[in-house]
This record gives sequence, C-alpha cells and structure tokens, in this order.
Amino acid sequence: MQTSDFLMLLGGLALFLYGMQMMSSGLEAAAGNKMKTILERLTSNRFKGVLVGAGITAVIQSSSATTVMVVGFVSAGLMTLNQAVWVIMGANIGTTITGQLIALDVGAIAPLIAFIGVVMMVFLKSEKPQHIGNIIAGLGVLFIGMDMMSSAMTPLKDSEAFIKLITNFDNPFIGILAGAVFTALIQSSSASVGILQALAASGLIGLPQAVYVLFGQNIGTCITAILAAIGTRINAKRSTIIHLMFNIIGTVLFTCICMATPFVSLMESLTPGDTVAQIANVHTTFNVVTTLCLLPFGNLMAKAAIRLLPGNDEDEAMEHKLIYLQPVDGRKTHQVGQISVTIGQLNNEICRMYGLVEENVKAAFDSVLKGKSDEFENIYNREEYIDYLNAEISKYIAKVVVMEMPEKDSRKISSYYRIVGNLERIGDHAMNIAEYAKALEKTDGELSKSAVQEIKDMRQLSLDALKELEDAYEKDGAELLKTTAMNEQRIDDMSESLRENQLDRMRKGVCSADVGILFSEMVTDFERIGDHAMNIAEEYNGI
Repeated sequence: MQTSDFLMLLGGLALFLYGMQMMSSGLEAAAGNKMKTILERLTSNRFKGVLVGAGITAVIQSSSATTVMVVGFVSAGLMTLNQAVWVIMGANIGTTITGQLIALDVGAIAPLIAFIGVVMMVFLKSEKPQHIGNIIAGLGVLFIGMDMMSSAMTPLKDSEAFIKLITNFDNPFIGILAGAVFTALIQSSSASVGILQALAASGLIGLPQAVYVLFGQNIGTCITAILAAIGTRINAKRSTIIHLMFNIIGTVLFTCICMATPFVSLMESLTPGDTVAQIANVHTTFNVVTTLCLLPFGNLMAKAAIRLLPGNDEDEAMEHKLIYLQPVDGRKTHQVGQISVTIGQLNNEICRMYGLVEENVKAAFDSVLKGKSDEFENIYNREEYIDYLNAEISKYIAKVVVMEMPEKDSRKISSYYRIVGNLERIGDHAMNIAEYAKALEKTDGELSKSAVQEIKDMRQLSLDALKELEDAYEKDGAELLKTTAMNEQRIDDMSESLRENQLDRMRKGVCSADVGILFSEMVTDFERIGDHAMNIAEEYNGI
C-alpha cells in the first residue's frame, strides 16, 4: 500500500465521518429543538420507542449519536430510563441502514446525491429545505468517502502481512476484540462497518472472517455513550449500561449461533458472491433479532441496570455541585437533540435553585417571627449553595449562548441567565431577613403584636409571589406575568402601609428605635423580593 493509497484511505474516512456530521447537524437544525416533544409523544410504549430510535438513527447514520442524545435526555429528566431502553434498541436497528445502502451500491450515484443536497443548501431561501439539503448532501459525501476507502484498500490484496492478519479473525475472540477496539477508537459503528464492507468490496475479507469483527463493532460503539455519561446523573449512566448489555447479549447469542449452526453459510447463500451485502444482512439480522429477543425484557434490563449501578441522585443533593448540567463540549453542539437537552438541563438546575430560594425565604421570616436564630446556619448554608449555583449556571450559559443555535433558543438561554441572577438576589434578601432575626435575638428586641401580624402577612405574600414562579417554564407566560404583577402591586401597596404603621408605633412608644429600624429594613427586603419576582415573570413571558 503506497503513501497515496494511505492518504486516500484517510481522506475517505474523513469524508465518511464528515458526511455523518452533516446529516446530524442538518437534523438538529431541522428538528432538534422539537426533539423533546417528539420523544414524549412517540415513546409512550415500547414499539413506538423502538421505531423512534430506528428512525432517528437511520437519518443520522449513527447509533452512537442517538444513544448520546438519549443519555442527555435521561440526564436532563426529559426521558425515563424505561423509555431509553426502547430508543436504544431501535437505534441499533437504525444504524444498519448505512450498510444496506452501501450494499445497494448507492455510492454509484453519490456525487448526484451530494449535488442535489448542495443545490438545496445554496439556492433555496427557506430554512427548512436548506436543512433537508444539508442532510442529503451529507449522505452523498458519506458515500463518496466510502468509495474512496474501498479504492484505497484494493492494493492490500497483495500484502501477505495484511492477509495473514485478516485470517486470524476466524477466531471469535480475536475478531470480536478487533471489531470492538477499532470501533471504540473511531467512535462510530456505521463508519467501522463501512470500512469492513470496503475491505470486502476490495476482496480482502470474506464473511467467515468478517462476522465476528461485526459483532465486536456493536460492542465498541458503546464507548461514545459511555464517555458522554461521565459526570452525568446516575440514570444517564444506567442508560449506557443498558446499551452495553444489549450488544454484549447479542454478541454472545450470535457467537454461539455461528459456532453451533450453519448461520454463516445460510447468510452467504442469500447473496452469493456479494460479501458486502452479506455483511449488511448479518448486521441487520444481529440487531433485529437481538431487539426481538430482548423486547419483552426491557423493563428487566432497566432493573438490572439499577441493580448494577445502585444509588440515588438525591443522595448528594446538598453537596455543592451541578446535578443536571455537564461541562460544555463543543463537539456535542451539533448532536441531535442537544439544544433540547441543554434547555431541559438548565430548567432542572434553575428549579433546584428556585427550591432553595423559596425555602430560605420561608425559613428567614419564620426565624424573625420566633425571634431566634437557631436556623441561621441552615439558611446560611443554603445561601452559599444558591451563590454557587448562580455562578456555575451563569458560567455554563456564557459558554453555551455563543454557540450556533436557532435565534429563539439563544434568546431563551439568555433569559435564563437573567432569571438566575434575580433568584440569587431574592436569596440575598432572604439572608438579610435571617440576619434581622439574629439581631433581634442579640438585643432582646421584642416585636409588637401588630408588627408580628404584619410580618406574617409579608411572609405569606412573599411565598405567594414565589409560588407563582414554581415550574414557570410550563405555564402560560402572559398569565404568569399578569398574576405576578398583581402580587407585586400588593407587595408595593403593603410596603407603604407597613412603613406608615411602623412610624405610628414608634411615635406611640410601642416599638423601640432599634426594632423600628430593623422592621423598616425588612420591609425594604420584602419589597425587593416582589421586584425580582416580577423581573423573573417578565423573562418567562418573553420566553
């Protein structure tokens, strides 16, 4: 194999992988932000889930990309572990479409396919046809790369060392290991199966040697999802275990079938003399049969994953860490559904932050009413966590918002940045109120009965305003804004009344000057809580 052949092989592989990337990014742009809705509607039962996984993977030509998407959705809470089982099974079926298209020699018209896609991208003005053109062009580029790889490998027929290496693949263990390692390195089973078919097209490998490599490739493709699950929630890690279990069980099953039955001879007889088609057929049979065998046991696989990886996401809830958000990886921004994953993860982290803020507002007012600071340490610890979440979520948004995405999603993520800042400010005001309780306890200050009742009213109205913001992203923005505006006006009106009442108590000598100052500052914090709640409602209305 000459240097020019080796360079052509690398170029072909580059075009093959880039074609898949184009198809993935085209589908992301066309439907990525709708992926959550699609999955919610179409994964209601196991059969629909399998069809969704197969359909998405057939379009983007990568079960790895689909499984990474599933890991992201599970991590973001957009999909349950049981739903993930069916989509993963379908993804393994969908990935076989690449091999079947190669077997049909679609590569002969690959330049025409790429030309049609590029024409749609360049000359059509509407966005959606442009995205579809991106998918079509990607398919054409993929098959041009496939033809280049096949041509580059033809000289290997004369290499004794390479032929000797290939003959070792008759050994099931060596074949499976070779397929798994190679696929793990390039992180694409479609690409590795395509290379295997390119070897077959060049006459370098037959089905008896290719079959075990093919089984190993199905195991190796799991590495992408495993890497994507690092640092995610525990259920996301379990979804990668399910993916790995599926392919290991299938490999064990079909290895036994190949060793005990004339399975290889049967598959050869279906398309005599066409090793490329034989590989495609074995690949399809492997995934379809494994799916049919495991389909009744999907829920058991989910339970097995939980048993293999026990624990609870809430076990470490009060440690200062992001539970839903993972470090930003620029490579994932073009993966299908990544926008939906990012938005879902942000929603969940913001909901966690909101819960801590609401809890601190309630606990701070309660401390003042009791005149004791026994909860101060807990309030302080939650405030530290709120500050941490504000900083980390803001950093995450700053990295994400500059990436390529639809304008609507960019505006939404920018709104989350401002929402997080307002939540943090509400947390600060709750901390101020908790410090007033500490000051009252230290000075033995005593609140009058009317002041106690007014603080109870402040507490209730603050919690009412915050309650409206609970799960705000699921509510009608205009209605949320209207209700919050009413609450904010009530807070403003009450603040004026409270200040007048406090001055009256001080004139009558019912309240000391020190307590009066603390009460006045508390009213200011109460008013600011309403202002920030209003800011948050305005952002959600914009979303």
